[in-house]
Amino acid sequence: MNISLNMAHIWFLLQGTFWTAILSLMAFGGGGLVGFLLALGRISPVRALRWLVSAWVQLVQGTPLLIIMFMIYFGLPQLGLSVSPMIAAGVSLTLYSSAYLGEIWRGCIQSVPRAQWEAAECLALSRTQRLFKVILPQAIRLATPPTVGFSVQIIKNTSLASVVGFVELARAGQLINNSIFEPFIIYLLVACLYFCLCFPVSMWSRRLERSASERKNRRQPAAIARTA
Repeated sequence: MNISLNMAHIWFLLQGTFWTAILSLMAFGGGGLVGFLLALGRISPVRALRWLVSAWVQLVQGTPLLIIMFMIYFGLPQLGLSVSPMIAAGVSLTLYSSAYLGEIWRGCIQSVPRAQWEAAECLALSRTQRLFKVILPQAIRLATPPTVGFSVQIIKNTSLASVVGFVELARAGQLINNSIFEPFIIYLLVACLYFCLCFPVSMWSRRLERSASERKNRRQPAAIARTA
């Protein structure tokens, strides 16, 4: 007996979309926290710490996300640590996201002119005070557009969580297709739902980039006028 697409299937896809959003938030929140620590480690005055963090970032960036998920979901039980599909997917995406966010933020921090560090040092501020009161507020403006843009990649990469049994949007579509065998319409709906998740974030990223460019263009005439 043939079973056609119905509202129960649509609801199941929407549930998968919800869990995709939850997993994306977990990855972005956890990856952001760890990535910030990695960024601080990459600019640390301690050379050994910089080398250690750099090696970790290169290791994570050089390892496919799929392999990281396999290592956590199938590897940790071999060490006596059983993890659920959601935890395995969340931890894997957190590690993966942290390496890239850390490098994005490290580059933005280092792109702040060195003169800003020197000016803050002249005010007798400690390194921590210089970083948090002078450098980071400027770096945040630079980092916002690429950070929001990378969040789109996080959303799309959640589809790999299906390989460890986590039922997110891609897995929900696969399960429905296995039952009614209508791959074109099912995966078209899945693609549309991913688009609905990613498109607003992409537009926000472009808007932030335009805003940052406009602020920069407004500051340049003012700086020229002051030096004239």
